[in-house]
Amino acid sequence: MSWRGRAQDTGTTEDHGPGERAVDVRTFRDLMSGFPSGVAVVTAVDDEGAPRGMTCTSLCSVGLCPPSLLVCLDNRSGTLRAAVSRGVFAVNLLHTGGRRAASVFGRPGPGPFTDVDWEPVGPHGLPRLVSDAHTTAVCRVLRTVPGGDHTVVLGAVEQVATVDGARPLLYGRRRYATWPAP
Repeated sequence: MSWRGRAQDTGTTEDHGPGERAVDVRTFRDLMSGFPSGVAVVTAVDDEGAPRGMTCTSLCSVGLCPPSLLVCLDNRSGTLRAAVSRGVFAVNLLHTGGRRAASVFGRPGPGPFTDVDWEPVGPHGLPRLVSDAHTTAVCRVLRTVPGGDHTVVLGAVEQVATVDGARPLLYGRRRYATWPAP
């Protein structure tokens, strides 16, 4: 085993104690790319009724009582602002046919919803990616926790819709992969 990445002094005590060091961004990205995960698009509707969405691989279950999960969303994201403002969001878990949606929602810019099939679901009209998601969960925001340049959003899962037989899309080592066939 070789150790990579020279520790960098952040020059601040906001996220680290005095004298503590953080690895550089490239080393951290390399670390996280070695932990493959499923791919999701988190969606919400802003106060003007416009759909918002972003690709997210920082997603995990939190607990069973209540059934809850967390997502980590970029602080600059309109999706984060919409989810917090309205108090609800949807998690669209992508299947292998959803690579294009992952790319579209993974880059900044207007109008990713014009490039995908979607429909409003639930009482809040949250966007469900009809052609790209194998499962969609509608969540109520329980709490948010700041985490550097992202915010952790804890959500209670209130509704789930699943398409049977779809294989999840995976992402790791900076590339997409398909869940193996049974």
